[in-house]
Order: sequence, then structure tokens, then C-alpha cells
Amino acid sequence: MTKPDPFQLDFFHAPIFPVRTPSQHIDIDRYRARIKRAMARAIRECEYDRPTIAARMAQYLGLPNISKATLDAYTAESKGGHDVTLIRFTAFVHATGALWLWDEIASVQGVTVLIGDEARLAELSRLRQERKQIEAEIRRQSARPVTLTRRDRS
Repeated sequence: MTKPDPFQLDFFHAPIFPVRTPSQHIDIDRYRARIKRAMARAIRECEYDRPTIAARMAQYLGLPNISKATLDAYTAESKGGHDVTLIRFTAFVHATGALWLWDEIASVQGVTVLIGDEARLAELSRLRQERKQIEAEIRRQSARPVTLTRRDRS
């Protein structure tokens, strides 16, 4: 048996692109805590330390600096009044390289974020589905005999 290609996804193992239902009501405290935990995880998994992440955020935003304390407040669940703005969240994602955070914050709306080749894979799947529909229509149309009327050319 040959070893599977590491770039080939196993569609039968687990859903790659989760299908979600938008929340009808957001529990702001739970959502805030979830985002703060996700950002803290992004920092733990990042190759840079907190001061470097803060400096990378500031550079990305064109600011003189962002303090490590500010970054700590964004990720501390006990600091409920310190929500990160969308602009600073964008800089945070850039600084940590944690693109998966976009999926985390969008999931509450029932959205699944596709990154890089995931979008191409989804588009290929859509095209294959469309091709199946076209082939089914061709079979349906082909099932009826075609009668051509002879036309006299004068």
C-alpha cells in the first residue's frame, strides 16, 4: 500500500470546513472570554514573545508603540473592559501569524473562513458539483429522441 500524499485531505476523517449556524443571540461575556482565550493561545503558539508581538503590531499600524501591558489586557479574561478593536485585532493576527483567529471570531455569525488553498479547494468542489448538474441535464435532454425537420433550401 502506498503512503498517502500529505497534501491530500481526508474528507472522511473529520470535517475540514465546518458547517455552522449563526447564533441568534451572543452572550457577550462568553464570546469576549472565548476571543481572549484564542488570542492568548495565538501568543503561546507564536514564535515571538509578547514585547515583539506588540512591536510588530505597532509597526504594522504605523504607531510609535503598543505596550506589552495593552497586549496583556487584550488577552486577560479578567479585563472585561479591554476589548481589542478590529484594527488592532488585524494587526495582532498579522503580528502572530495566527490567521485561524479570523475563523474563530467569524464562527459566531455562522461563517467559516477559508485560508489560502482552502478557497481553491472549495471552488474546485463547487465546480465539480456544477459539472455533475450539467451532466445530469445533458443525460435528461439526451433521453428524449431528437427529431430534425428537413428544410428545403431554395
